[in-house]
Amino acid sequence: MDQEHQKTIGKSVTLTGRGLFSGEPATVTLSPAEPDEGITFVREQDGKTAPIRATIQNVLKRPRRTCLKNGTLLVETVEHCLAALSGMGVDNAVVRVSGGRVGELPAGDGSSRPFVELLEEAGVVEQDKPVNALIIRKPEQVSIGDAALAALPGPTDHLEILYEFEAGEPLGRQIFRCTLKGTDRAEFASQIAPARTWVFEHEAKELQARGIGVHLTPKDLLVISPNGPIDNTFRFADECARHKVLDLIGDLYLLGRPVYGRLVAHKSGHELNHMLVRRLLQQEEGLNRESLIHRDAALDIRRIQRILPHRYPMLLVDRVLEIVGDQKAIGIKNVTFNDIFFQGHYPGTPIMPGVLIVEAMGQLGGILLSQKLEHTGKLAVLLSMDKVKMRQPVVPGDQLLLEAVTVRVKSRTGHVRCKAFVGDKLAAEADIKFMLVDAEPI
Repeated sequence: MDQEHQKTIGKSVTLTGRGLFSGEPATVTLSPAEPDEGITFVREQDGKTAPIRATIQNVLKRPRRTCLKNGTLLVETVEHCLAALSGMGVDNAVVRVSGGRVGELPAGDGSSRPFVELLEEAGVVEQDKPVNALIIRKPEQVSIGDAALAALPGPTDHLEILYEFEAGEPLGRQIFRCTLKGTDRAEFASQIAPARTWVFEHEAKELQARGIGVHLTPKDLLVISPNGPIDNTFRFADECARHKVLDLIGDLYLLGRPVYGRLVAHKSGHELNHMLVRRLLQQEEGLNRESLIHRDAALDIRRIQRILPHRYPMLLVDRVLEIVGDQKAIGIKNVTFNDIFFQGHYPGTPIMPGVLIVEAMGQLGGILLSQKLEHTGKLAVLLSMDKVKMRQPVVPGDQLLLEAVTVRVKSRTGHVRCKAFVGDKLAAEADIKFMLVDAEPI
C-alpha cells in the first residue's frame, strides 16, 4: 500500500465575516505551511501577534465551542475551520486571524462549507513527507451523563465514525455514518461540511438575553422549535447529527495529526471530544513507552554508575532506555520482592515507599541533567519538590517506567518534570529542582 503524503494548500486565501457568538467582524487568511508544522493559528490584535498551535494543550474551556489560547490572545470557534482542514486532508497550514476583540473566526452559515470553498479555491498540494497518523490501538471511552464517545481499533488507513443523536421532537433519533479516507474527500465536502450549527428555540432566547449571538436571526442558522426550523429548512433530514460529526472531526484535529480507526458516539459534544483527544494522546504515549522496554538500553547499570554516586540499595534506576538530547529520558526500575525496603514496609502486603518512587524519578532527572556538557563532572543535588502526587501503589513484580522531561536548566540549577508508570497507569509524578554542584570527594 502506498504511503499517504502530507498536504498543504497551494496559495493564500482570505475569508471575512462575523463571529457566531460575538458578532464581531474578523478576517481569516489561510496560507501554506511546511511539512510537519501542522495547523497553526496566528492571532493579530492591537499590534500583538501570537502563534497558537491547534493542539489540545492550548484549549481554553468554553461552552458550546472550541477556543485556543496563547497568553492573553485567543482564537474562538475554531472547530468549523479545523473540520474543513481535516476533512479536506490538509495537514499543514497557517490560519491568520485579525479583527475583533475576542478573535472569533467568521461563522458564515454556521457550517464548514465556507472554509471548504476557500480550500478548493486555494488548491491542496502534496508534500514530500509521509502522514504521521495516530492509529487507535486499544479501546478508549469517555462519558458525561448519558453522553458517551468511544474510540475503537479498526481501519489503519482511514477513520470511520458512527454518531447517534437523540432529542425531543421534532428531531427524534438520528444516526449518521461516515468515512474519511486518504485523498477521497468528496463525502466530507458534500455530506458533512454543509451541516449547520443548530440550537433549540428556548436556548437561542436564553443566549440572546445574555447578549450572545444577538446579531443572528433564524435565517442565519438552524433555530429549532417544536414544529421544526424557524424561517429555515433542513439541508439533510439528519442535519443536526451531521453537524455534531462535523464538530467531532474538527475537535479531533487537536491531536495535531489525522487519526485512524473507528469512533462510536452517543450525544457527544465539545467537552467529550476534548476528553477523548487527551485520552488518545495518553494511550499513544503509553504504547510508545512500552515499546522502549524491548530495545537495547541507552545506558546500562555500569554507565549509570559512572554518572550517579548512588549504590545498592539506593541506586534505583536499573536501565536508561532512551535519552533525547538533554530534554527527555526514560528509564526502568524493576521492583522485586528482594528489594530491601520490602522487609519493613508493609511486609504482609508489600508496597514500594512513595519517597523511593520520587527518589527513583529524581535519579533519572539527575542523569538527564548530566547530559548537558557544562554539567559534566557535576552532581544534581535535590533542592526542592513540588506537585508530588502518588497515583497508585507499586508492588513487587511491577516494572516502574520512569520519565523525566527538562523544564529549565541554568548554570547552577535544574528543573525537571517527572512521572512514573506501571504499564499504562500513572503511579506518581513530581516537579523536582536540583542544585548542580561540583563533584568532589567528601
